[in-house]
Amino acid sequence: MINDSFSDSMSLLSFEVFPPKKDDDFKNVFATIDELSTFNPDFISVTYGAGGSNSKKTLEVASYIQTQKKINALCHMTCVGYTRKDLDKALEEFDNSHLSNILALRGDRPQTMTDEQFNNREFMYANEMIEYIRNKKGSNVCIGGACYPEKHPESASMAQDIEHIKEKVEAGLDFMTTQMCFDNEIFLRYFELLHKNNINIPVFCGIMPITKATQLGRSITLSGSSVPKKLSDLIALYGDNPDAMFEQGTKYAADQIKNLRSNGVSGIHIYAMNNAKTVKAILEQL
Repeated sequence: MINDSFSDSMSLLSFEVFPPKKDDDFKNVFATIDELSTFNPDFISVTYGAGGSNSKKTLEVASYIQTQKKINALCHMTCVGYTRKDLDKALEEFDNSHLSNILALRGDRPQTMTDEQFNNREFMYANEMIEYIRNKKGSNVCIGGACYPEKHPESASMAQDIEHIKEKVEAGLDFMTTQMCFDNEIFLRYFELLHKNNINIPVFCGIMPITKATQLGRSITLSGSSVPKKLSDLIALYGDNPDAMFEQGTKYAADQIKNLRSNGVSGIHIYAMNNAKTVKAILEQL
C-alpha cells in the first residue's frame, strides 16, 4: 500500500493519469504508463469522469499499473458517483483487481444529475465516504484525499476549510494531495498551517506543468489556483512559440520541485496528463 512508503527521510514522487475515452485507446494509455514506470514513482493515480462515468476503465488502468508494472495504483472514487450499494460493489471489484489504494473525493456534479439527485446523494461529503470505506476495509486499504492550499472554493473561510480537513483525517484519511499549485509560497504557508492545527499526515504538493498557453485557463477553471506573475509573464513571452513554451514550462515545474524539496517537502505529485515526454523533461532537470 502507498502508506508503506511514508517516511520522514524519503522523497516521494507520484503521477496522475486518466483512462481512455474510447475503448480502443487503452494501448496508448498503457504505453504511457510503461514510460512513466521507468521513473520509479511511489504511486500512479487514475482519475475518472464526473459521477464515475469511466469507473470501469479506471479499474482496468489501475489494475495494469498494480499487477503488470508492480507500482501502487491509486483509484479515484467520488461521493457523487456512488450510493452505498454501488460503493459496496465497487469495493468488491476493487478487491478482485488486487488493489489497495483509494483517493476519496466529493467529486464534480455530472451534467446529467438533477438537483434532487445531487442534494439527496447518500454520501454528501468526502469524510462520510472515507469513514464508510475505513469501517468496511479497516487497515486493508490506504485512503488518500484532496486539499486546497487556497481553501476549497465552497468553503467560507480557511478556518472552515481546515475543520473539514480535520473531519476527513478523523474519518480515517492516510494522506492528502493538493490541487495544482503554481506558487510555492502559498503551499508552504498552507503546509505550516496544517501542522499548526495538528494535521500531520503526509501531504503531496500537486504540480501541473504548463507547457501550452491554452492549458492555464482550463487549469484555473478547474482548481481556482492563483497564478504568480512569474508564470503569467512566462506565458506572455513564450506562449506563441510551442517549443520554447514546452522548455520554459517544464523548467518552471522543475524549479518548483527543487524549491519545495529544499524546504523539506517530501511529497511531489505531478499531474502528468498522460504525457510521459513532459514528465521526462521535468525529471531530467532534477
